[in-house]
Amino acid sequence: MKKKTLQLIETESLCNFAMACPLINLLFFLLMFLPFSTLAQTSKNISLGSSLTALKDGDLSWPSPSGEFAFGFREVAKDGFLLAIWFDKIPNQTIVWSANRDKLVPKGSKVELTADGEFILNDASGEQIWSAESAGSGVAYASMLNTGNFVLVNRSSSNVWESFSHPTDTILPSQTLNQNGILYARYTATNYSTGRFLFSLKPDGNLVLATTKFPQNTPNEEYWSMENPNIGFQVIFNQSGLIYVTAKNGSLLSTISSNMVSMKDFYQRATLEYNGVFRHYVYPKNTSSSSGRWNMTWSTSSYEPPNICTSIMESRGGGACGFNSFCTIEDQGPTCQCPNGYSFIDPEDERRGCKQNFAPQSCGETSKEETDLFEFQELKNANCWGGDYALFESVSEDWCRQNCLDDCFCAAAVYNSGGQCWKKRLPFSNGAIDPSNTGKTLIKVGKQNSTVKCGTNTEKKDHKTLILFGSAILSGSGVLNFLLPLITYLVVSRSYSRKAKVSQTHPVISGVNLKHFTYEELNNATSQFKEELGRGGSAIVFKGVLASDNGKSVAVKSLDARVGENDLEFKAEVSAIGRTNHRNLVQLLGFCYEGEHRILVYEFMSNGSLAGVLFGESMPNWYQRRQIALEIARGLLYLHEESSSQIIHCDIKPQNILLDDSLTAKISDFGLAKLLRIDQTLTMTRIRGTKGYVAPEWFKRLPITAKVDIYSYGILLLEIIFCRKHFEAAAEDEGPTILADWAYDCYKQNQLHQLFKNNDEAMHDMKMVEKYVMIAIWCIQEDPSLRPNMKKVTLMLEGTVEVSAPPDPSSFISSIL
Repeated sequence: MKKKTLQLIETESLCNFAMACPLINLLFFLLMFLPFSTLAQTSKNISLGSSLTALKDGDLSWPSPSGEFAFGFREVAKDGFLLAIWFDKIPNQTIVWSANRDKLVPKGSKVELTADGEFILNDASGEQIWSAESAGSGVAYASMLNTGNFVLVNRSSSNVWESFSHPTDTILPSQTLNQNGILYARYTATNYSTGRFLFSLKPDGNLVLATTKFPQNTPNEEYWSMENPNIGFQVIFNQSGLIYVTAKNGSLLSTISSNMVSMKDFYQRATLEYNGVFRHYVYPKNTSSSSGRWNMTWSTSSYEPPNICTSIMESRGGGACGFNSFCTIEDQGPTCQCPNGYSFIDPEDERRGCKQNFAPQSCGETSKEETDLFEFQELKNANCWGGDYALFESVSEDWCRQNCLDDCFCAAAVYNSGGQCWKKRLPFSNGAIDPSNTGKTLIKVGKQNSTVKCGTNTEKKDHKTLILFGSAILSGSGVLNFLLPLITYLVVSRSYSRKAKVSQTHPVISGVNLKHFTYEELNNATSQFKEELGRGGSAIVFKGVLASDNGKSVAVKSLDARVGENDLEFKAEVSAIGRTNHRNLVQLLGFCYEGEHRILVYEFMSNGSLAGVLFGESMPNWYQRRQIALEIARGLLYLHEESSSQIIHCDIKPQNILLDDSLTAKISDFGLAKLLRIDQTLTMTRIRGTKGYVAPEWFKRLPITAKVDIYSYGILLLEIIFCRKHFEAAAEDEGPTILADWAYDCYKQNQLHQLFKNNDEAMHDMKMVEKYVMIAIWCIQEDPSLRPNMKKVTLMLEGTVEVSAPPDPSSFISSIL
């Protein structure tokens, strides 16, 4: 197993850092002991017999004296409550501890400090779910302390139970983690149950991060460690923001986070995230200077390993992202993605892994014949560590591809420039995409028509059996023999008639594998197309609920039958998005092609369009807008360069960007999309798109390339940055406001702050704002050759590539509005 290890911070290096060892010792003494003198407080005692009840609209809780923390019930899922402790003075009320993370309780559940001093959580039926281990300790009262620690206190004023001794995924200043102490990450960002990663001070004194043998909680394999062999005794998080490991005698062994932060000005927490990274966060107590989010001051990715994706290389287990998936590191941590031809087993839990969307290659007599039904998706800088069943040396890539193609057991192959070829069977694990990986991974996937051949032979066999069976019965009677041709004719004719009817109702659209809905199904799902979500020039979108899919909500897009080109638009949209699979594209679930009905069924996006959010009353915060911009860029990068068929969207605008319940951005509405052949880089066609977002080359009748989407994205990026529409009417004595012109003028004059309205957090991050504006200006250059491709745009947004000063995009923008 590959394991990254942090060496101890030697005394000599500490001396170099502080200039002199005596000064370090004095400073360490002050930081360790002085802060704890401030812990005294006036407690709000919770008397025996007190209780709290989980209510949907209830806001009852037991606050700390300062009001900074609260103890009570939080609804974290539909009809599911968590008994928890949280920061109570910040908008998102971040949870730091919970009692019943693996068994949520319903409305009406109650936590009670009984007259006998027991602290018990019962569900609505009275069944005990959890209790504090304090029986027989003579509990006199409970208290929520200003430190975030909830305690049960006896008559001698000693704590007989405290939440600090039973952490979940977070530790707070003044909290310690003893030997055998463990933090377990939550399952996902929104699921608080015990997840797949742990942070532990082991009995041997070493501090480690490890995966778990999920669903069991026992450690699997370590992927980060700080070694303090045989002497590591406690992890301490003090009130000056230092997190460090001490020996039993209290001496410093190693520091984890050395960023000193004032408790007076900042809230602090250290959390093991659901993605396996341990981070130290701070949040300004002064709301006027707050960005509305926790800021990271340190994480395990600050040291080795810099990339959790390449550090988790388990001999058993799916790696950082689960089986058949690939992990990539991004600004906010690792993200998971499925290769083309695969999809997430559970879209709400990306780390559960991916499944095939095509019929696997058989290993029978027809195995060789089936090789024409499969091809490879090539992932550069990608690897799947471990789990290979064959290795070939000194072979060419073509040889490696063919060998895997001919082998029905081979699901993927990893090939490097040294001529080595590793063959993998399903499921492959530890998938990672990173520049440090010099090779490539070849994923075997079914071609576009390889998934529609199931059942054909069986169906023919069944009809043949039926005819022979009828013949056998009738041949025994001479009187009935003359009926045999007639009966056979009727059986076969009915069969072909049924086939023809199905074919007319659900014609196969080449290259896609989607569910065929009947009009009746969708009519029922939408309650006769009752709830309208939105409409465009040629379609109306309705909300629907699929009874056949456990009440799953969907968006049903009905194309106007009166529009002459609706058939072309329908087929364009199905062909374009039906082949795609990316987390930043709205998923097309199926379609109806029946009579005059042309209907598309999409996943439902609960937060509607970006336009509604961006220009509404409660716009996303600056961090969320940056994420949305990056997610749109990644979706376009996939369409332009990574999908099996290169796609130009042709109509990128806020109305065509949809947001799910976590504000993840997904590109939608492919009705105008233009598919390019593999060997085609440009095309000529009539003007497509929406006024204000259309690239100049449309009007100049120049060849159209993917750069038209880059231009539209640049306009959209400016709207995202400033939460302003690109074109806004002004007063009669003023001309209309063109955002692109205004932004460039303000950029040149270093006056970008003039474009903001009520956006303090972005105003405090003007360096990043300027960078994003520069990227947008590069995107809207009149000359397409000056615009970067989507790969470079994405890298600039991620901070991997520097952004140079852009030239004047020209006045063309104003002339076409």
